[in-house]
Amino acid sequence: METTARTNIVLILGASGFIGNTIYKELTSYFDVYGTYCTPNDFYKSNQVFYRYCVEEDTIETILEEIRPSFIISCIHGDFAAQFQLYKTLSKYIQQHHYSNLLYVSSASVFSARHHLPSYENDKPVSESVEGKFKASVEKILLTEIPAQTAVLRLPMVLGIHSPRIIQFREAIKHQAAFEVYPNVIISVTTAQKIAQQIHYILNKRLSGIFHLASSDMTHHEDLFREIASTMNTKMPIFKSVFTSNDDRYAAILSKINPLPDPYTITVSEVIEDSTLPEEITTFRN
Repeated sequence: METTARTNIVLILGASGFIGNTIYKELTSYFDVYGTYCTPNDFYKSNQVFYRYCVEEDTIETILEEIRPSFIISCIHGDFAAQFQLYKTLSKYIQQHHYSNLLYVSSASVFSARHHLPSYENDKPVSESVEGKFKASVEKILLTEIPAQTAVLRLPMVLGIHSPRIIQFREAIKHQAAFEVYPNVIISVTTAQKIAQQIHYILNKRLSGIFHLASSDMTHHEDLFREIASTMNTKMPIFKSVFTSNDDRYAAILSKINPLPDPYTITVSEVIEDSTLPEEITTFRN
């Protein structure tokens, strides 16, 4: 069992993805950061701090033993059964290496069967989706086996200039294609950049527990995208309204038990602002 302190080495599982890469860029100037990628890519292949790792094909032990990370941030995607085995392995590794900590990027989907109120950190996960049930099972393992060395980071819908959802939204506007909205669904939101800043703070403070990295307020799903389009000062896309019930349903997570300091919080209006740029307005006017 190794107990040697290693305070500045970070391994990001899924560092080539949208959120993972944003976290990598935020931390790389302050920590010794390594990352994994799966899809073949010449940039990552030639970069000595990136390791090719596919959760369905590879084992993680070799990378762990070579890097000996003080923090493992997991925002990896892939087959659920393979991921489940990964987290069992990570839990065992962290039990044997007391200097190491795990930050697990989870999501609001663990509450997908809870509709009558927003969900807070201490609410019991209850999900009707396969993804939500899987993420809740991973949370349970980590919080049971390595609670003092685990931070569960639940995310709402993630937007921002380069987010997949906003790129899809821009394309819908450009081509006047249908864009699905949910008029009766109340959500909280955030941006990848804010998540990265929050994770930086959590690392610095070596915090553990459950964190809801979401906006401090809520909005209806349809209202959110109408406001984004208005901020872009462009014509509205073709909104396709999808009604899941006759009444309002909450798909929002909020923070109450483990709130972060004010500089690390965000509001819906700030998310809207951070999802548009002046040059986009010019582009759409033309």
